[in-house]
Amino acid sequence: MTWKSLTLILALLGFVSAAAAKPLTDGGVRIYMKSGAYEEVRLDLKDAIVDRGFKIDYNGHVGDMLKRTADDVGAKKSVFKNAEFFNFCSASVSRRAVEADPRAIGFCPYTLFVYELESQPGQIRVGYRRPALLGSEEARKALTDLDKLLDQIARTALQ
Repeated sequence: MTWKSLTLILALLGFVSAAAAKPLTDGGVRIYMKSGAYEEVRLDLKDAIVDRGFKIDYNGHVGDMLKRTADDVGAKKSVFKNAEFFNFCSASVSRRAVEADPRAIGFCPYTLFVYELESQPGQIRVGYRRPALLGSEEARKALTDLDKLLDQIARTALQ
């Protein structure tokens, strides 16, 4: 696919977007969904991270990995049309959390993800791993603030 055809697809699909739905919170993740073009939402998520002054340490292409290894593991179906995640950290947020409770090191790096299901093309999901609220009141406050930060970034990507 050429850049010109990708641009045309994004122009046709990318500008059609719905407002973000209420978040789906299940276990350790929170997920939002919107209609649109995967690549556009992916770039919006990346920008939402970088625009806050964070450096993305790693961009994992989990969807590609699952497709590449499908035959090796006897996969019965393809789940994702597209799926990626971004890892990054914040020195100030992490410092505050680990000083309150050293176990909070387990939440860094932070992970936000974006995916599109094979079964629901054009329905793009953005979410993040939620930090467990552990330790002292000070630690729980720092981790609550981290949860709010990640939520703001995910929501920004869907605007």
